[in-house]
Amino acid sequence: MQPNNKRSDINGVVLIDKPLGYSSNQTLSLVKKIFNAKKAGHTGTLDPLATGLLPICFGEATKFSSFSLESNKSYEASIKLGSSSTTGDLEGEIKSWRIKNFPTIDAVQKTINKFLGVQEQIPPMFSALKHKGKPLYEYARKGENIERKKRAINILKLELLEYKNNFLKIYVECSKGTYIRSLANDIGEDLKTGGHLTGLKRTSIGSIVISDSLTIDSIEAMNDAKKKDCLLPTDFLIKDKEKIILDTMREKLIKDGKALPIKDYVSGTYRLYNQKNIFFGLGNVDLYGYLTVKRLLATN
Repeated sequence: MQPNNKRSDINGVVLIDKPLGYSSNQTLSLVKKIFNAKKAGHTGTLDPLATGLLPICFGEATKFSSFSLESNKSYEASIKLGSSSTTGDLEGEIKSWRIKNFPTIDAVQKTINKFLGVQEQIPPMFSALKHKGKPLYEYARKGENIERKKRAINILKLELLEYKNNFLKIYVECSKGTYIRSLANDIGEDLKTGGHLTGLKRTSIGSIVISDSLTIDSIEAMNDAKKKDCLLPTDFLIKDKEKIILDTMREKLIKDGKALPIKDYVSGTYRLYNQKNIFFGLGNVDLYGYLTVKRLLATN
C-alpha cells in the first residue's frame, strides 16, 4: 500500500527553539515536514550559529508573520575579545590582535553603556540585505565591498552578564534591524581589543518568550493529537494589537472592501473579530476615524 503523501491544511503557529547549526529555512523545512503541512513560513532569520526563538507559521497564519518583524527582540550574546572576524562571528576569517592588557570589568561596563539608546549602525556585508536584487553576502563572498548606509536602531537594554577569560556575555534588548554581530565588533573596537560574536540566542520577540518554545526533538516525539494541541491560534503573533469586534452587517461591509466610520479608536492597525469573537483579519483605522480592511483570512 502506498503511503499517503498528501499535505494537510494546517493553520496556526508553533514556537521553535532553533537548534545550533541549522539555518532558519532548514528549520522551517523540518518542522513543515513533521506537521505534514501544505504551507509554512518563519518570522525572521536567525544565522546557523544562532539559536533560540523562531516562530513557525502554518497556512493562514503566514499572512500575519511579517508583523512580528516590527517587534523589539532580545538576545543573549557571547563575545570574544582579542580577535576580530570578517563576518563578525565564528564563520569568518579570524584575525588575532596583539593585546598586552585586557580591559578591566569597569572599563568593559563603561564601553557597554555607550551603546545604549538610539544610534546609527552600519549593516554588515555578510547579511541578507539586498543590493541590486542580490543579498550583500553574495558580494562579500566574492571579496566585493558595497557601501552601506547607516541605519537608525535603538538598544533599549544592554547588560553585562559575565566577563571571564576575555569573553563577555551580554543581554541585549533592541529594535528591529539591529545586528548583534555588528554590535560585538563595535564593542571590541571601542575597547581597542577587537571582538567577535561566538554565540547568540534569541530569547524574545515582543511579548513572546523563549520559555514558551519547543525543541524539534520534543515535537518529533509527539503523536498527531499532541502536535495539534501545541499549535497556537492564527492570530497569536499579532496578539499585542488591540481588537475590534464587528456586528454581522459591519463584518460583511468590511469584507466587501467598504470603509466604516468607527468611534473611540485611534489610528493604527487592529485585529478584527465577528460577533462570535472569531478572528477574521486585520484592519486599519485612519486619521479620520475610518476602518478599512488590511488583510483577511481566506473563507470557504
